[in-house]
Amino acid sequence: MPFPAVQDVITTDFFTAEDELRKQHPAASVERVLRLRELYNWVISNPDCKDKEFVDVAIGRFGICKTLAYDDLKIIKSVLPNITQASRDYHRWKYNEMILETYQMAKKRKDTKTMERAATSYAKFNNVNVEDEQSVPYDMIVVQPFTATDDPSVLGIKPIPNIEKVISDMIEKYRAESLDIDDIEYEDADIIYDDYEEVREDETDSLNL
Repeated sequence: MPFPAVQDVITTDFFTAEDELRKQHPAASVERVLRLRELYNWVISNPDCKDKEFVDVAIGRFGICKTLAYDDLKIIKSVLPNITQASRDYHRWKYNEMILETYQMAKKRKDTKTMERAATSYAKFNNVNVEDEQSVPYDMIVVQPFTATDDPSVLGIKPIPNIEKVISDMIEKYRAESLDIDDIEYEDADIIYDDYEEVREDETDSLNL
């Protein structure tokens, strides 16, 4: 039986029952998937774990080498990106549990101030004062069809009959009118710069006086 890539097995059968896994995949692949599944559950239960902690747990529980433990960590991070989301969900759930527990303890002591603070924190964290936004049915949005056209009537503009002839006639008209225009070549200005400098010097001397 050929050995499939472990990423492929995890993508399709990560949570498949063990009996079904053994029917579909080689024993070595099944053992790897079961180990990764247990390590995945450990990560979910320990969302703040560091990479070294994960490696130590993998080595301690399954007796694998450090290289294979890091490879397991790499697979979990790459194939199961929802771990990050699961960690955030875990912290949200844990926060709500702590706030509700605080509220119940304050209620038993009849500590209304603490009850009010706990209730306010709970409401703010869960956005209970914000109206639910209506979800946008993206799958029902129809792309607007666009068709190229040179018909100006689609813009409410009355089309000009024989527009090509009108354009041609206007080009001929303005071309004929432009025949009287003389093109003049560039010429240097007729200025004697030496005389100009002498005048500037005389003006400067008079200002100094």
